[in-house]
Amino acid sequence: MNNPEHIRLLIVNGVNLSCLGTREVNIYGSVSFEEHLSGLRERYPQTEISYFQSDKEGEVAEAITSARNLHGIILNAGAYTHTSVVLADAVRAAKCPVVEVHISNLFGREQYRRNSMLSSACAGFISGFGLQSYNLAVEAFLMKFQAQEIKPQRV
Repeated sequence: MNNPEHIRLLIVNGVNLSCLGTREVNIYGSVSFEEHLSGLRERYPQTEISYFQSDKEGEVAEAITSARNLHGIILNAGAYTHTSVVLADAVRAAKCPVVEVHISNLFGREQYRRNSMLSSACAGFISGFGLQSYNLAVEAFLMKFQAQEIKPQRV
């Protein structure tokens, strides 16, 4: 954990993302997030990737605001993306940068999904690359880390 060569990230998934692999497979695919997470950890062994998922808005907010000694948070808030001032405030209170990710292309879906309450509070936004959106977020953090643009905030 204290190895300066390692980057520490937390993936936070919100509502209904525990159903990946079985829910609307035409949109979200047939791979569970646990399967994808295992592959992420194998692909990025130099990265310590923690994971949290909850369908409860307050628990997602708490995971974001209580995270410590991280280089970044990758957040897929699910449907809370479009409605949650609570999560937007949590992102603003985070002790590290947060990248918002989405599996589907929000701008190719229903009109209400094209609005994110979170984007203005996040350091970046990735949407539409399937589960590879998470890989792209990890890559973005690795580039910033290697360029020494991010360091974990100690609290």
